[in-house]
Amino acid sequence: MANPILNNNFAEQERVLQGEPMTVNGAIQVTAFLGVLLVAGAAFSWSRYMLGYMDMATMLTWGGLIAGFILALVITFTRQKFLIPFYAVSEGFALGGISAMFEASYPGIVSQAVAGTFAALFSMLILYRTNVIRCTDKFRSVIFIATASIAIVYLIDFIGHFFGLQVPLINSSSTAGIAVSAVICVFAALNLIVDFDFIERGAQNMLPKDMEWYGAFGLMVTIVWLYLEILRLLAKLQDRR
Repeated sequence: MANPILNNNFAEQERVLQGEPMTVNGAIQVTAFLGVLLVAGAAFSWSRYMLGYMDMATMLTWGGLIAGFILALVITFTRQKFLIPFYAVSEGFALGGISAMFEASYPGIVSQAVAGTFAALFSMLILYRTNVIRCTDKFRSVIFIATASIAIVYLIDFIGHFFGLQVPLINSSSTAGIAVSAVICVFAALNLIVDFDFIERGAQNMLPKDMEWYGAFGLMVTIVWLYLEILRLLAKLQDRR
């Protein structure tokens, strides 16, 4: 197990003995569908912000964040695929509002972050397909530990905000702060390798068709995280100019 969202321990009883198993192409199609929902939600939230409907934009952003977090937890532990489209829309609402706020402060930053996210996505896919980076058990363990550690630091920083405290390097635009953000972006991108491996091995192990949704969900969680980290990194870089 590496990505906390996905469980790579495939049990024999999960294999399909009859009916259609999951496929890589099926997972790609589900991911594309979820991407459309996310973009649609983001576009609506973005438009509310840009048109000056600040109350609605704020509600959509915070509502999306809270709903997305709750849905992610429920989906992770229950694997209820019917909740995954709602997660995608919720994340879209949140990303649209967050992106609009960043764009207002740093014009052009959103297009750069989107380009950077797709560049990282396709780079990791090429590195995975060419076996330059192999998703071994050791690799998964390292990525899991690093990801869990980052999550703990972010949780401490979030709680600290309620008491007027914060983790300096997470929010700083100093050279060290930028370096920390760059490292986090690298680990976020490396989680994509784990996601690709989950989908490919799931197909090889003939997991149930519904697992395509679970694999696509894990991939989307990573992409959203990667996009937000790249957005933060670009903002810090612009602050240094």
